Amino acid sequence: MRQTALWRSIACAAGLAMAQPALAQELAPGASAPGTASGAAQIAETPATETPASGAQSRPVSGGTPAGPNDPVKALTADHAKFAILKGPFASGPEVTAACLSCHTEAGNQVMHSVHWSWDYQNPATGQQLGKAHELNAFCGNVASNEVRCTSCHAGYGWDDVRQPAPQDPTRVDCLVCHDTSGQYTKLDNAAGHPPLDPVKEGAKTITGAKATAVDLVRAAMSVGAPTRQNCGSCHFYGGGGDNVKHGDLSSVLFDPPRAVDVHMSKDGANFTCEACHVSDKHVLAGSRYNTDVAKAHEAMQPGADRTTANCTSCHTDAPHKGPNPLIAMKLNDHTDRVACQTCHIPEFARGGVATKTAWDWSTAGKTRDGKAYAEEGFTQSDGKHLHTYLTIKGDFEWGENVVPYYAWSNGVMRYTLPEEEIDPGQVVEINSIDGSPGAPDARIFPFKQMIGRQAYDLERNVLLFNHVYGPGDGSALWSYYDWEKSLKAGMDYVGLEYSGTFGFVDTHMYWPITHMVAPKEDALNCESCHAPNGRMANIAGIYVPGAGIGIGGQLGLVIFLMAAMGAAGHGALRVFGRKGGHHG
Repeated sequence: MRQTALWRSIACAAGLAMAQPALAQELAPGASAPGTASGAAQIAETPATETPASGAQSRPVSGGTPAGPNDPVKALTADHAKFAILKGPFASGPEVTAACLSCHTEAGNQVMHSVHWSWDYQNPATGQQLGKAHELNAFCGNVASNEVRCTSCHAGYGWDDVRQPAPQDPTRVDCLVCHDTSGQYTKLDNAAGHPPLDPVKEGAKTITGAKATAVDLVRAAMSVGAPTRQNCGSCHFYGGGGDNVKHGDLSSVLFDPPRAVDVHMSKDGANFTCEACHVSDKHVLAGSRYNTDVAKAHEAMQPGADRTTANCTSCHTDAPHKGPNPLIAMKLNDHTDRVACQTCHIPEFARGGVATKTAWDWSTAGKTRDGKAYAEEGFTQSDGKHLHTYLTIKGDFEWGENVVPYYAWSNGVMRYTLPEEEIDPGQVVEINSIDGSPGAPDARIFPFKQMIGRQAYDLERNVLLFNHVYGPGDGSALWSYYDWEKSLKAGMDYVGLEYSGTFGFVDTHMYWPITHMVAPKEDALNCESCHAPNGRMANIAGIYVPGAGIGIGGQLGLVIFLMAAMGAAGHGALRVFGRKGGHHG
């Protein structure tokens, strides 16, 4: 009954501010230290038992003073600092969300139908069930059994078991992670999505690796606005365990990039936010690494068109080149049916001073010195920061800056090596493979980051293994106990899969599409970058690159042509000389 009363109090405008003490007790019963890992686990999932009163969204919120004609005109139609319900106090993130939902009644449900929330994606092109909750990857391996660490970047609060769907309570949606503009809201790196609240545990860190300080939830709630690159970047720039580790083209440099690094996001360029391209529709954002549109032209920006993909040609069309020389422009436009825009206009990634991780060898993890974990820092990136090249908990690494992409024909579809899929340990295992046939109408030559890995697999069953890495105090987490046997058994037991008990390591590749860090047009690749011996396209099948030599297909064709020419010449010679001595009646 208290939950019913709670929703009624939220829906009733006159009682919004008075509802806060009961709200705190209801959404965080017994939370000994909100915001810590233990406190996060105690925040109960409290699905609503009654729909808020009809018409609640249209009722005025008490304490809000409408702006008058003498007040400055603001871009937004609502100043959230004027809403009484947002003045708190709040004892947890879900309490803030409950206040948000009192007006934005549909927002939580919208978020819960997005991949951001579910971490689940059924690929229509392959039929594979993908998403972070299901996949294996070439970085930390898997989410399952490592939830409180991995779901720190989930767009919600308290998802601590991905064997179950994401929480179904809309108050568990984290509105602030996308809409805070105060600049001080963040999440702990080990609390399943909860922010650091007072008191903050000594040594606690945020998802960006910074020292954690207590978040002011009231200040954050009253600041809400449209998402900025700071909101998006706090998770997406730090995927894989650090700045620019995973994607290669998404780093902290993009918070305020120079024009030479990203002409779209630089304040000296277009000054885009992320949503300028990743358009939002009912809290679902365009763009997906699972199924990327590489071929469609600008119809994606037309009214009523599909908004699930983001494409360069959506704005630039498929004939973007004008230029002072119309012949050169025409020839460049002739490339767009074979070459993706990114291929020429992102000449390198990991630009701007922040390196990306290019290789990760798990097989060397677990080594200690005098029984203790240790680190080696053998790489210094151009901004002066020293990066680890060995960690006891993770193994050996390689890094790179200004990295030339890996190029491949792509139709935008990725096929994944899923759990329990048999592998050939004698070959490099493609964690995800790139679909696309040379010259096919739906394919383009596209740039990728190729991540080189070495990962654990079952020696008898020839399947990749789940690895339990995070769990201080549980006796089996690799990052705490450095014991592969215990770690792998715990990971496989957690997901309920068979494990023979014997393991080895196999070489892997994983591919990430490169679509950010678009250079100014004057820094795009020139003709000689590809149309030259040993140019960037030298090993791409299905194309002929003038100046790069004749490939095996061209050589065979030339041989056939020469043989045909010789045959024709020989036949002609026989006819000529045969005439001289013959008799024709």
